[in-house]
Amino acid sequence: MANLTRRTLLGAVGGTVAATAIPALPAWAEDDLRPGAVRAPQLDKYDRQVVRALSADWAHKHLRMLSETIGPRIGGTASEKRAADYLESQLDRFGYRTRLEPFPVADKFTAQLGDPRGMLPDDICWQAGASPGAAHDVTVTGPAVDVGLATAPVWPADVTGAVVLADDNFGARPAFVADAVARGAVAVVLLPTDAVFPRRAQAFSPSGLTAVPIPVIGVAQIQKQRLREALKVVTSLPLAITTTAHRGLTSHNVIGERRARGHDAANAPIVMVCGHYDSVIGAPGANDDGSGTVLTLEVARVLASLPTECTLRFALWGSEEQGLIGSRAHVAALSAADRARHRAVFQNDMVATSWDPAITYWLLSFDGLANAATNAVRASAQRLGYDPQLTGPVQRGASDHQSFQEVGIAAANFSWRGEASPALLEPPYHSPEDTIAKNVSFDRLQVSMELIGTAAYAAARKR
Repeated sequence: MANLTRRTLLGAVGGTVAATAIPALPAWAEDDLRPGAVRAPQLDKYDRQVVRALSADWAHKHLRMLSETIGPRIGGTASEKRAADYLESQLDRFGYRTRLEPFPVADKFTAQLGDPRGMLPDDICWQAGASPGAAHDVTVTGPAVDVGLATAPVWPADVTGAVVLADDNFGARPAFVADAVARGAVAVVLLPTDAVFPRRAQAFSPSGLTAVPIPVIGVAQIQKQRLREALKVVTSLPLAITTTAHRGLTSHNVIGERRARGHDAANAPIVMVCGHYDSVIGAPGANDDGSGTVLTLEVARVLASLPTECTLRFALWGSEEQGLIGSRAHVAALSAADRARHRAVFQNDMVATSWDPAITYWLLSFDGLANAATNAVRASAQRLGYDPQLTGPVQRGASDHQSFQEVGIAAANFSWRGEASPALLEPPYHSPEDTIAKNVSFDRLQVSMELIGTAAYAAARKR
């Protein structure tokens, strides 16, 4: 037990400590049976050009940059811009004409929860939401004191200088926070009600407060669980809380384009592959939607060297999580002629979860009808031996394909989800556990890349 640290002990209580080894990457040959497929593939010569070039290793490197080096990528903040610059540099490197499309977004309020003694496990993200109506751009430190329900707190004799934890209740929130301030607390950590499995409550920026002189933050369900588990193990748990107000924000779409060959390139059909690269507060966004982002990058890399008669566009959308803001800004700026040129838009959102029940690859269209995008992926699935694993088209919006379909452009969203419903998402969805180690299957990511890569190439080869 000599090497058992306090952090390791707490990690064992709350879950496994973050994996340090590189995950196993797919290593199948072109004609091998894919995991979960019903038969070996029957690829044409064009499929082979794509499949043999796709690399889970490259996808893994991009995903580590996005979800680990950069981390949560909140729309309009410096972290999202850092990701945009990285994505633009990669598309540039592949030879595409790239640009950033800026658009304004609302202010954001975030918090970072720290542990001066290193007692909290580091296998999850510790970013949280900060209240817009409380103290910003400050750092406070104090011992954690759990007072139970905000509706009926059990106050110890003295909480002066403490970080007070309580189960949140929106109606009781203002009075509870005012009481904590009056008792001398230096910060309030509000703990969410547990969501119904498999959902877990995400971090939040507590509303309904005004001019509170101390930080008030909202954590995620898994963070609540880890904090309370830690308080059972140690007699004193000091916490450091830093809050940041992000104001006057600009988010960006990242667009890479290769024009069609020939004298009439300006009028050639457009085939687009896309994903959103932002994430919600408190989530590293490895699967949502780092997976769709790195799929887009890897398909862009491979198709850059293959001839097409259509214009190829690759798009990484900013601020999807705030209401499809980036893709709607892009579509709104398209001329009627440019809208008419779009042949198919392949949106990829959450294409790599390692959650065991997510065995169905869903074809999701905003109107529930088949179109050029769903048809192309269905045909690719048949050639790859995956057709029985696909369900749809099924009517569902809530991703960037909706922005295109609202104006009549053929588009669809593609995603691994639970078998019973496309609403059945993995437990780490929008959570601090949306990490490579906890929520990414590179087998599923590789299959997704093959499905979209071969479908996009088939759609773009000819006019």
